[in-house]
Amino acid sequence: MNSNETIDDITWQKLIQSVGEQFSDLTIKRGFQCYKQGVVRLTDIADTGHVAARVEEDNQYKVELDTHRLSASRCSCPDSGFCKHMIAVLLDYASQMGRSMHAIVNAHATAALKHPLPLQSSHSTGVDASGKGEAISALQAKASRIPDMSLAEWHGLFKLCITPLDFGSTNVQYARKAIEAIYALKPALPPALEQLFDLHAHLFLLIKLTKPVQHPVPAHTYLGYHTQVAADDLQEAMGYIFDQDIAIRSEPELWPRMLKTLAYLRRQMLTGPNSCSYLFVVYDQFWRKWLYPNLEDTTLCSEELHKLQSAEEELEETLSRLPWMLAQSRIHFLMGEDRQAWTWLQEAGKKFIIPHGFLLSFPKGLAAAEDWPRFAEWLVQTGPMLGSRKRGDLHEYMEYWEQAVRHLPESEDRMWETLAGMLPYSKEVYEDSLLTYGRWRQWMDIQLSTGKEPLEFRVSVLQPIEKHAPELLLPFYHQAVERYILLKNRQAYKAAVKLLKRLSKLYKKLKREERWEQYIAMFANRHSRLRALQEELQKGKLIS
Repeated sequence: MNSNETIDDITWQKLIQSVGEQFSDLTIKRGFQCYKQGVVRLTDIADTGHVAARVEEDNQYKVELDTHRLSASRCSCPDSGFCKHMIAVLLDYASQMGRSMHAIVNAHATAALKHPLPLQSSHSTGVDASGKGEAISALQAKASRIPDMSLAEWHGLFKLCITPLDFGSTNVQYARKAIEAIYALKPALPPALEQLFDLHAHLFLLIKLTKPVQHPVPAHTYLGYHTQVAADDLQEAMGYIFDQDIAIRSEPELWPRMLKTLAYLRRQMLTGPNSCSYLFVVYDQFWRKWLYPNLEDTTLCSEELHKLQSAEEELEETLSRLPWMLAQSRIHFLMGEDRQAWTWLQEAGKKFIIPHGFLLSFPKGLAAAEDWPRFAEWLVQTGPMLGSRKRGDLHEYMEYWEQAVRHLPESEDRMWETLAGMLPYSKEVYEDSLLTYGRWRQWMDIQLSTGKEPLEFRVSVLQPIEKHAPELLLPFYHQAVERYILLKNRQAYKAAVKLLKRLSKLYKKLKREERWEQYIAMFANRHSRLRALQEELQKGKLIS
């Protein structure tokens, strides 16, 4: 592959503009996820702008890009038009060229550079056309100083940019237009500074949506449906921003801005609604994905704990306690102080509902680091917190346990102990796991004790037990047959006969045919007065 080709600034800007015009925002996001999976293989980069690549997912797709004329690009996947595979290849290409992948991820919003939003009309503002032009020029001049501005000045600029939208509803369209209005004035920035700028643009709007009114005491804030959807959309976009490692080591002069961002996030989080708010999620991602990976020691973590602890006395009744507790748990975790982290989680769990996603982020990070002993211990500790409410899905939690047992077989006993301790909330995953691990007797004991009906299970569920421990099914079927007979109706008799036929096969498999013959004869005689049952037994060829 020819890797000596470079791309000049003008060509690069034209490419970004073309991406924003040709690809939808959703396709770009899907392409970014595809790129992160490491499935792109560049095979050729030519000085003519031609880029050839393979994308190896479940199937292998051939991508041919023309970076000078993007509309001429092709992909062999079934999707027609511009697809996620092209974006994935463009991202790999940008990385090879030393260009900002972030620019491609945000290309759809950046396309607004061609169509900047107008200021308010002269009718609503009393400003004539020349005055409006002067206002735009003033904004552009102000935006040219973005690299030298403070964070507070950034936010002041954001406010000016979205002024024409202030009379609209706070919905998804509002949020997207606001981001486009901000990006329309954004000059070319170094990669890390651009990422930080983009984070603050989204953060500014998220705060505007989720903290429209400041209350003297934190309370649960109930957003309107459309506002919540817009906030969710912003949160997702910020997730993509955080997913791109920030190159702070190549731009060390940005470190003071990072620390000021941390202080700003901390303040906003601790004075937000008294719940695990959107702002806490941003604070948590900022620590996990941008700050902590770039620390040389845990000094900043210790300082953060001190500032969080001081906030209780400073903010008093206005302190949002759940984010405050969870933040301290996270910092202790990052410092390797797991017992302190568990203590904060347990305290938080006594008063609040801790989101499952936050609890599972701890083992998820440890799995990525392949720290299996610590991984298993966190599963033990977080399990009861997940099972303390009738909410959430425990299947992801069980997938982590399966991963733990594969890498640390001795942790299996602790898995069973933890799952049993989480009953009844863990009932579904506990039973599924008993089947997966071939613990037939324990699974069957649960079904017998709860009076579960055999016919409620798919045949495929019971087949492994029939193969490996068929004798366990005998009492299961016999009890169910007797319950059906007590109902004394035709439908119940049909169900009983269905199970009796299964019993006949089981006794044969166990080579106990004589015992079966004795049982069915006694059964038919005992219920000889039930004419409908006798008819069903004859139809099933169980008696003559």
